[in-house]
Amino acid sequence: MRVLIVDDERLARDELRRLLRPYADVVIAAEAATADEAVARASDADVDLMLLDIEMPGGNGFELLERLDRVPAVVFTTAYDEFAVRAFEVNALDYLMKPIHPDRLAAALDRVRTTLGARPDAELRQPLERVFVRDGERCWLIPVTSIALFESDGNYTRVYFEGNRPLVRTALQRLEGRLDPAVFFRASRTHVLNLRFIERIEPAVNDGLTVRVRTVGEVPVSRRQARRLRDAWSLDR
Repeated sequence: MRVLIVDDERLARDELRRLLRPYADVVIAAEAATADEAVARASDADVDLMLLDIEMPGGNGFELLERLDRVPAVVFTTAYDEFAVRAFEVNALDYLMKPIHPDRLAAALDRVRTTLGARPDAELRQPLERVFVRDGERCWLIPVTSIALFESDGNYTRVYFEGNRPLVRTALQRLEGRLDPAVFFRASRTHVLNLRFIERIEPAVNDGLTVRVRTVGEVPVSRRQARRLRDAWSLDR
């Protein structure tokens, strides 16, 4: 589990490092002291979990999450209890009050492992080939490559394939970790699209892109992800 620690206080970051030291499955991938640093580190370090303070220079923790294209699992770490309700509205997995008790951190990490489906067996690291999807009385067992788009819908994910749009009870972040990156591309916080279904790409505002996805329609690509898509498909490399 790769962790990004975000806190403007160095002593608080040091304390989190100390508390995380006993966990063999936890790797501290990066630290950040400001919102701007956190946005850059979250993108560059490919993190699974963000331990996130709320009040910091350059914007609070909630504003930071709105700037991310891919939001990892989030556990808030703060000295203020008045933000707890809002924290769970943005799907945070836990809300730890400072000073953080080791038992509370252990419980939060267990919750993260469950959400991410983190197990040591190698099978979970293999890309999905087929998925079982149910919508009311209808059921499908479909090849993943026939899915045009995954769209986040709260804690669930909407799956677009062959004109169908059922919901599955799995968060987009967890599904993305099981998808073949050669086939599927994170377009924004809420969309992962199948590159093989792209019919047309057009420029959009703020240096973003609009992608026409077969059987789905238009899907926005954020500015940050638009750069990655251009780089991946550029012949000038």
